[in-house]
Amino acid sequence: TQQMFVFFSALPHSCCVLSLLPPDTSSVTSLPAPMFSRSDFSVWTILKKCVGLELSKITMPIAFNEPLSFLQRITEYMEHVYLIHRASCQPQPLERMQSVAAFAVSAVASQWERTGKPFNPLLGETYELIREDLGFRFISEQVSHHPPISAFHSEGLNHDFLFHGSIYPKLKFWGKSVEAEPRGTITLELLKHNEAYTWTNPTCCVHNVIIGQLWIEQYGMVEILNHRTGHKCVLHFKPCGLFGKELHRVEGHIQDKNKKKLFMIYGKWTECLWGIDHASYESFKKQERRGDHLRKAKPEDSSRKAESDVADDVPVAQETVQVIPGSKLLWRINTRPPNSAQMYNFTSFTVSLNELETGMEKTLPPTDCRLRPDIRGMENGDMDLASQEKERLEEKQREARRERAKEAAEWQTRWFYPGNNPYTGTPDWLYAGDYFERNFSDCPDIY
Repeated sequence: TQQMFVFFSALPHSCCVLSLLPPDTSSVTSLPAPMFSRSDFSVWTILKKCVGLELSKITMPIAFNEPLSFLQRITEYMEHVYLIHRASCQPQPLERMQSVAAFAVSAVASQWERTGKPFNPLLGETYELIREDLGFRFISEQVSHHPPISAFHSEGLNHDFLFHGSIYPKLKFWGKSVEAEPRGTITLELLKHNEAYTWTNPTCCVHNVIIGQLWIEQYGMVEILNHRTGHKCVLHFKPCGLFGKELHRVEGHIQDKNKKKLFMIYGKWTECLWGIDHASYESFKKQERRGDHLRKAKPEDSSRKAESDVADDVPVAQETVQVIPGSKLLWRINTRPPNSAQMYNFTSFTVSLNELETGMEKTLPPTDCRLRPDIRGMENGDMDLASQEKERLEEKQREARRERAKEAAEWQTRWFYPGNNPYTGTPDWLYAGDYFERNFSDCPDIY
């Protein structure tokens, strides 16, 4: 059994014609080397003293990693970017909110079965991605080390959207599980409509990190607010429950500024999302309740097993979502490549994120994730080199911090600056601009 934990953390040029369907995301189909076996490693020797504590300062062996930086993991939000383009093309705010809600759910879908820990970004580390075929470009920077904060900014190549935010994932170990609480606001701006939407991602939990089969659930309330019209989408990522019937389920509704429910949303974040008007949903549920009294309800066992050495049973997830007649499909997950299990359960989009194409080194800043030797070593299957490089880079970072302390010098971020979110007023990191002018002469030497 693999024992490890997750570090929290998932386009056409003519959007109105081509963005209604998810595109083929990449020509890269596999990693250079298959996934390294973790069967000989035990995470318990590291985590047994950390119960109830925050894990951002705990150093984990490289065997528990996946060959990506957390900055690259954030970039996976963009896999289903066609939903943003679809929203931009829709004339009514209710329809736009449906697509934005589908995008918010799709953004965490890549975490399904992803039990590897991304590499912690080094202070000053960056990652860029330009996908002309998907119609966006993306830049992120590690703006703080303690606490770890990653800032990102993406924009549509047709100037149809801005997508930005800063993420501070707070991880805690609870004996048999690791819980990752995402902190930080995510903002999507649809420029054509002069609209801004904000939300925060759900909590992610990995079970059986010590013994048994690993399984993941996401839970919590996600509220997406349209700051111009007042429309709000309330999504409930449901916890597994005692019998597992709620595993991966998402349910919610869209309401107007007067809190009148207009549209119901349901599905699974691992599979698909459907929607139906509120009246039809209530009518269906009423008919369903009429039939319930004919069924004999199963008594629920309200007692839960205490945290112990016994593994939590892995819930059996229902593979399909019951579709209410009259519903419309809002989103469906992309099929993963057939060799995904040997590639850290990466999606087709993810497999290409660390690809260093010919000539790319001449245009990238020296801080880009693709140039990190430890991640590159792991991707190539050289675990000894990856481990040595990881230790070297971490020591180099500590030495740089000591030197700044001697000189009483503050770290200067390059592409983002601290401020307040323009729509929520909460603390945020805002894009300073000019990254794509490619003046990288003053970038730090972090590798």
